[in-house]
Amino acid sequence: MKKRSRTQSASRQAAPLPGKLQQAASHAAAGRLDEAESTYRQILSTEPHNLAASNSLAALLIRRAMLLQSRGRPQDALACFDRALALQPDNNEALINHGFLLHTLGRLNEALASYQRALSVAPGQPAIENNCGVILSVLDRHAEALAHFERAIALQPITADFWNNRGLSQRRTGQNEAALASYRKALQLDPNYVEALRNAGNVLIELGQLDEAVRLFAQLVSIAPNMPYALGTLMHVRLLSCDWTDYSSSVRRVVDGLNDNAKLIAPFELLSLTDDGDAQLRCATAFASQRFPLSTSPIWRGERYTHDRIRLAYVSGDFRQHAMPLLMAGVFEQHDRSRFECIALSFGPQDSGAMRARLVSAFDRFVDIGSLSDRQAAALLRDLEVDIAVDLMGFTRNGRPGIFANRGAPLQVAYLGYPGSMGAAYFDYTIVDRFIVGDHGKARFAENTGCLPDCFQANDDKRSPAGTAPTKPSQGLPESGFVFCSFNNSYKLNPPIFDVWMRLLKAVPGSVLWLVADNRLAQQNLAREAATRGVAPDRLIFAGRVSYAEHLARMQLADLFLDAFPFGAGTTASDALWAGLPLLPLAGDSFASRMAGSLLTTLGLPEMVTRDLAGYEAQALALSTTPDRLRDLRSRLATARTTSPLFDTGRFVRHLEAAYSAMWARYRRGEPPAGFCVEPLEIAARDRIPSR
Repeated sequence: MKKRSRTQSASRQAAPLPGKLQQAASHAAAGRLDEAESTYRQILSTEPHNLAASNSLAALLIRRAMLLQSRGRPQDALACFDRALALQPDNNEALINHGFLLHTLGRLNEALASYQRALSVAPGQPAIENNCGVILSVLDRHAEALAHFERAIALQPITADFWNNRGLSQRRTGQNEAALASYRKALQLDPNYVEALRNAGNVLIELGQLDEAVRLFAQLVSIAPNMPYALGTLMHVRLLSCDWTDYSSSVRRVVDGLNDNAKLIAPFELLSLTDDGDAQLRCATAFASQRFPLSTSPIWRGERYTHDRIRLAYVSGDFRQHAMPLLMAGVFEQHDRSRFECIALSFGPQDSGAMRARLVSAFDRFVDIGSLSDRQAAALLRDLEVDIAVDLMGFTRNGRPGIFANRGAPLQVAYLGYPGSMGAAYFDYTIVDRFIVGDHGKARFAENTGCLPDCFQANDDKRSPAGTAPTKPSQGLPESGFVFCSFNNSYKLNPPIFDVWMRLLKAVPGSVLWLVADNRLAQQNLAREAATRGVAPDRLIFAGRVSYAEHLARMQLADLFLDAFPFGAGTTASDALWAGLPLLPLAGDSFASRMAGSLLTTLGLPEMVTRDLAGYEAQALALSTTPDRLRDLRSRLATARTTSPLFDTGRFVRHLEAAYSAMWARYRRGEPPAGFCVEPLEIAARDRIPSR
């Protein structure tokens, strides 16, 4: 009753002012918005409950806000929306446009609040449900985002955008099959929807459905040839399946495009295509700038910490049975706890395996950050007062450079996971060695280089022993005949290196090539490529996936490991050498091509490192046809395995700690990061820090 009485009173009081209302409306119609607003406010100053004036002023302010926004004055537009909402807090038009403007300005939490208020005022708005989901996705609140996309689809099921966005949230919550179904629905509604094509293709890669992934990315490149990174992904998925269609022309197109700063390929995908270190650095710099730009409001703002020990944080999604801990587990365990406090920040899948348990116990603190956004994770680095944060993934799959782009620690280091420069100013250092840097020095790295005296790559001397080799027939290998092997991933293989391998098989009677059975399509394509080169497909033997200990044991059956080029073996090379298998690399110009060469140089076998394809082929042929020479090499490798620095975890840890200490000392002196080399330390076995 009270509300009704006030409305009636307002109507009676408004009656004497019809002229003023008409005058304000005339000003508004003529585009004299300042005069119209002034007149409406005069009315409301004397008649605060005049609904006609209030409604008209709110509408005028919304109109004015949108005009200001179109003229590039977003802050003035926001002020107008705020005034409109002060008059009418439940004005749906004002709430939606206010939210949209905040959204475009990156003020996501405020935008979300405005959108959600609009939905509470007027439920059943599919576009606004979708907008809420988009913001929640950016905020890494994927389960909440998914609920909004579900409601948008229920209200308007024929909109392809909603299905695509639903797929993104499903994928980020680990529902790959469901995500693929959503993307397929989006493509059913719009067959040329480029975002859905890309997203569906990426999920298909993860699900191992490579033939369909190739088809979708080929369609995408045909429809949108300039779409960032589409061509690179098409080439990568073709390499995964050893489909070398238009290989040479596609490589030229990518490298030439990079010379023009075209965003054709992601950095990790480029490593398999070219040995040009300059091109790789340009690619990484452009990619980091677009995908993981330096935050304009860094989390760490110069706070000075006073710790008794240097506080290290290793950041990775691979704290599980994975290549990284196979190398690093011993390092984590043997850090000198009198000088270093070690924290793991893990954002990957959890498991109950033995490696996970070992890693959890190796750290002073093991923190799961999988539910945190990049910025929240960076804030945690600051809250934990981390002195040096180390990214162990870089641009590898599921890596999160965005954590480091938000700068949560005084010093940030890129190490091990990605064999190349990250191209980003927010990484102060990268860990390398003299062989990796080669003649180019700092020129190939955006980061300052911390050079270790032996090998850049850590090794765990507690890794599984090779054990007793199985029989050759049990692995599908012939009882006699030379066994070449290359257990690199399929995406590292290419026509030039495969040409060499096939010539070797033809030159060495009875020889076979032992490869990893990465996927069915790759096996079929490699068999076809062998036949095309005049080699019987049955001379290619494919090894299935087995446990790590079994893998080390079976590697002893091979005679010579042929490394790939330009993206050579890292952990796989270390495994081969640990198992006593001679390795033949081709060291080129880039980090990715020089990893195995660094290992062999540290072992004291630099003569095994070749420098071009002709030398690589000649060396392989000589070793495979001169049994005495190969036996001598095996004997030297067996000795070096126990006497060289390569597999001395304690020595490596002390050198790595010396690198961290040098970085920290410069920082404490107020000096900017700068490249340096660690001098070799003489470390007796009795001085090593015992494993925990």
